[in-house]
Amino acid sequence: MAGDEGTVRTDAWIWAVRLTKTRSMAAAACRGGHVRVNGQRIKPAHPLKVGDEVRLFHAGRQRVAVVTRIIRKRVGAPAAECFVDNSPPPPPREAVAPAGIRDRGTGRPTKRDRREMERLRSADRPPGGL
Repeated sequence: MAGDEGTVRTDAWIWAVRLTKTRSMAAAACRGGHVRVNGQRIKPAHPLKVGDEVRLFHAGRQRVAVVTRIIRKRVGAPAAECFVDNSPPPPPREAVAPAGIRDRGTGRPTKRDRREMERLRSADRPPGGL
């Protein structure tokens, strides 16, 4: 593993500690405004240092991590030692309503059906993008 001093790109760190599956997904989240460092939207190359708070909205939930260690390479179990997870608990499984589930054999959704499904999907996201 890399040393604990210095800085690292935000997208690389998010990928290295396994908050996203790929580095390109981490970079896309940064470009899309789904990542905030210390309350500010950032670009993928923004330097992270120990003590920074990273907020990531990914896969329908918000992750809040405080950087405790700088790593540049993706690791397995030691990734959990690199940040303190202050994320809110995920909602219970029964509280999450399936959006867009259609009965078998009902055919292609109409324009009205598609708009209704999109409205339900957007209701799952918190206001303001994060």
